[in-house]
Amino acid sequence: MAATVLVLTALEDVTADWVIAALNERGVPVVRADPADVGPGLSFGFRLGAQDSGWQGRLRTPSRELDLEQVGAVYYRRPTPYADRFRQLPPQQRAFAAAEARHGLGGVLNSLRGAAYVNHPAAVTRADFKPAQLQLAARLGLAVPPTLVTNDVEAARAFAAEHPRVICKTFRGLPPSEDGYTGAIWAQRVDPASFDKTLAVTAHLFQAEIDKSSDVRVTVVGHRVFAHRIQTPDGAVDWRRGDWHELTYTPVAVPMPIRARLHRYLAHFGLVFACFDLALTGDADDAASWVFIEANPNGQWGFVPDAPAITEAFADILQGKETARHDDARRH
Repeated sequence: MAATVLVLTALEDVTADWVIAALNERGVPVVRADPADVGPGLSFGFRLGAQDSGWQGRLRTPSRELDLEQVGAVYYRRPTPYADRFRQLPPQQRAFAAAEARHGLGGVLNSLRGAAYVNHPAAVTRADFKPAQLQLAARLGLAVPPTLVTNDVEAARAFAAEHPRVICKTFRGLPPSEDGYTGAIWAQRVDPASFDKTLAVTAHLFQAEIDKSSDVRVTVVGHRVFAHRIQTPDGAVDWRRGDWHELTYTPVAVPMPIRARLHRYLAHFGLVFACFDLALTGDADDAASWVFIEANPNGQWGFVPDAPAITEAFADILQGKETARHDDARRH
């Protein structure tokens, strides 16, 4: 029997749907589950005996039953936070139940011996910190914008005095509101005259604005690299903040020195896949024109023209047709 691919994600996830459909067409067994459904709709029993070298047991969803020993790969997409499952409980009980589920069920699902993870959640967590991303990119020889992380107003003013234009961006996305709706805070230019003592409340990320000709979204899946130049009608600082249907996508070749550094970036964090945002300051053939902005270890790629090819690249790795490039991808 072919190895089963375990897909861990929320119920509504179009990106995961595409990959699952590709695997189904290839005849690859797939079990989809959202770990936050723990309860009558998601039950499990896992054992580790004195002579066992890995967890054994079964995971049951309303429609499927999975033997852990059948799992060859885990596609870790975007499962619902465990806390959402227990939101009806008082705060202390909610925190306790969520932590027990994450460390129990999640602890086993994140430790399946011999399974390839795309990506492993621990690797995603390590790679999710922008300061670590920028430092690694610089260490690998990628150009990065001059950056300041601070909560000190004088440090912010001094940084702004050194650069003609400064932008501010968030470290993380805006969390959902109490009614469940999510919003976004885009990277934007800031007026240094607005800096005041309220900066001390939390950390801020300031960068010198790059004089760019366009943005580039590079999606790396295993050995494969997909890249598109993205241009906005109004030359916006952050291309994500407008109507995505008005964006212009043009395929672009990534210079070999940049490709090599992006693969080394993934290897450092133990990732198999990531979406990279870069800015172009000149000719795309010139590696010196490519400026690293950030990387999302669990990014979206369904909006780019290469989405069908990216889908197949994911299916290849999850099916085992392409060995994950990085040693950490199959370490459990």
